[in-house]
Amino acid sequence: MTKTSKRQTPFPSKEEVADFIRSSDTPVGKREIARAFHLTGDDRIELKRLIKELERDGAIERKAGRKKLAAPRSLPEVSVLVVAEIDEDGETIARPARWDEEDAPTPRVWMVPEKRGRPALGVGDRVLTRLRRMGDGEYEGRVIRRLEERAAERIVGVLRAKPGGALVFPADKKKADQIFVHERDLSGAEDGELVVVDLPPGGPRHGPRKAVVAERLGDPDHPKAISLISIHQQGIPTEFPKAALEQAEAGTEPVLGDRTDLRGVPLVTIDGADARDFDDAVFAERDDSPKNPGGWHLIVAIADVAHYVPYDSPLDREAFRRGNSCYFPDRVVPMLPEALSNGLCSLNPAVDRACIAVHMWIDARGELQRQKFVRGLMRSQARLTYDQVQEARNGQPDDATGPLMDPVIDPLYGAFQVLTEARGRRGTLEIDLPERVIRIDEEGTVRGIGLRQRFDSHRLIEEFMILANVAAARTLEEKRIPCLYRVHDEPDESKAESLREFLEPLGYRLAKAGLARPAAFSQLVAQAKGRPEEELVSEMVLRSQAQAVYSPDNIGHFGLALPRYAHFTSPIRRYADLTVHRGLVRALRLGEDGAREEELARLAEIGEHISFTERRAVAAERDADDRYMAAWLSDQIGQTFSGRISGVTRFGLFVKLDETGADGLVPIASLPDDWYDHDERAHALVGRRWGRLYRLGAKVVIKVSEADPVTGSTLFTLTGDAAEDGADVPGLAPPDPGRAMDRRGRGKAPHGRKGGPKKGGRTTAAGGRRGRG
Repeated sequence: MTKTSKRQTPFPSKEEVADFIRSSDTPVGKREIARAFHLTGDDRIELKRLIKELERDGAIERKAGRKKLAAPRSLPEVSVLVVAEIDEDGETIARPARWDEEDAPTPRVWMVPEKRGRPALGVGDRVLTRLRRMGDGEYEGRVIRRLEERAAERIVGVLRAKPGGALVFPADKKKADQIFVHERDLSGAEDGELVVVDLPPGGPRHGPRKAVVAERLGDPDHPKAISLISIHQQGIPTEFPKAALEQAEAGTEPVLGDRTDLRGVPLVTIDGADARDFDDAVFAERDDSPKNPGGWHLIVAIADVAHYVPYDSPLDREAFRRGNSCYFPDRVVPMLPEALSNGLCSLNPAVDRACIAVHMWIDARGELQRQKFVRGLMRSQARLTYDQVQEARNGQPDDATGPLMDPVIDPLYGAFQVLTEARGRRGTLEIDLPERVIRIDEEGTVRGIGLRQRFDSHRLIEEFMILANVAAARTLEEKRIPCLYRVHDEPDESKAESLREFLEPLGYRLAKAGLARPAAFSQLVAQAKGRPEEELVSEMVLRSQAQAVYSPDNIGHFGLALPRYAHFTSPIRRYADLTVHRGLVRALRLGEDGAREEELARLAEIGEHISFTERRAVAAERDADDRYMAAWLSDQIGQTFSGRISGVTRFGLFVKLDETGADGLVPIASLPDDWYDHDERAHALVGRRWGRLYRLGAKVVIKVSEADPVTGSTLFTLTGDAAEDGADVPGLAPPDPGRAMDRRGRGKAPHGRKGGPKKGGRTTAAGGRRGRG
């Protein structure tokens, strides 16, 4: 007999249950929810259904081993934190050790003081912490245990002399530490120099932290210092150990031996005009087999880096430490020494080079029928650039491309056309956002900023490399050799829901049934083509996607719509590709220097590490670009430019300029006088008193008010109608005026008031801001 509920109160609505979960100080389970609403018997079945709907809608998400529920983008009840700073009041502030929500602010945790007799927490400490939510992305944390002692922290900054030593002002605009260097620890550094300092652990809780100058980088105003700041700030290694350099220098020109001779095949490299290392060469021809009508035979030859970098050698250990090469407007920080990266492992024209090549046969529909890997000896017929090849294809060949049109270039485009059609049928995620280019002279001075042109020649090489990467993953699977996959997960449901909610008023539809298909997102981008909001739609679709990582556990590649995918084509600049090369050598018995058991057993660790170094490189490259743009804009103070709002935060608006792609911040304090609420779902700042609205994607005109190349900080001021009337995107519905208020319905604090707990009684941090016009 079914047990029925005797509850007298109405069954709670979805909104009531969601509010209860989101307002709880800690994640809650179904038992706590049922108890709060007096639910028993069959009511629990209905509650389970309601919770599933809330999860599907992105209103809540699971935490703590999937058993507890909490607000989206919230931290679990127990989290690993890193102490980020000690503020001017002596409060200890920590951040989550990992936070992947790039479009959401990192939560801030106010740490409860340690018990007497235990050493105080210091910047850099990692702690396992129990959290209590306080609202507005802020938490109170109590230490469960310390996980590890912190190492010395390295900071880049400008040194300013003072009696008895010097103060160092960090180049990282996120750090406001006062750092003191005693005169005995200056290492000869002088006033105004750019320096790297080591901050030992266990520094004082109050007053300036004490440091030692570890490296002198020279004049901060010198153009070439710009990328150095980003390199050192991110901790990217720049010097190779002596043993690694000696091993690289000892490399010799390859001989044919047991290799397959590919020197008669007209392989060519196609890269950017500024490329210095060439690790892939391509060739295509019609497949003459009667069993494959309309098919193609492709060859992708990749530098045989594994031949020169055996596992666990000095070169290998340093390549693993770096993880990848890093590219800046004025320099490259390579994964391998120049003797290999620009020498023996670079497929330079007219010289013999060791390679691992893959023969691939595709049918008339672009489907891979079979593949064959060989260890070969090749000789590139030409070093071509994307511009050269595209101009030749457009009917304007030069002396280099003219003789190659019939035997090389036209067949490459023929195979590319078939692969492109296959890509379309597969339904990949297509987002073609403009890429900014910083043009500098030999001295490192910025001469201009523009947007990079993208041709079919770029896409041709991409399609050939994707097919080779698929062939590598497929071969390792067939041979049952563990593989380090490049995996890309499906978008988080809450992010997809936010995207749907934002774009629906503009007439775009993202069906819930299509969430698992990349083509659904590509359709949004295609619909926006040629419309005023084209770039906005592409940006929002990109933000909704998960981040690709390296892992031995294959979940497929969502963006490329591929069930298996591994990086094989760039072993000069990516360690992931080197592991795949060694796996292929072992699987196909192509030599004695294939993957060893200990390497295969470490693939999970390797994947985690190189996923980190990849993020580190992206951060450094982005930071350097910001500094170069600030250097360029520092000569444009007071000038006006048109742009669009490219980001909305609690502290202001980011604006990207139309002509150059340069961006900067409009501080909320510079907006007209009002109380501004940050509506995360509408991606807008909303003035509570006068109703001004500043929304993501809106057109604006700005004036450059400040630009600092050392910190990369660029500040804009809105001018024209947007300054006083606000800036919105036509067609979007007005934001819900109640959504930006805090969960108790109270107003939020004005700009300038410090949020967060205070001594003598902790309060909930305030999230609103008030502009001073």
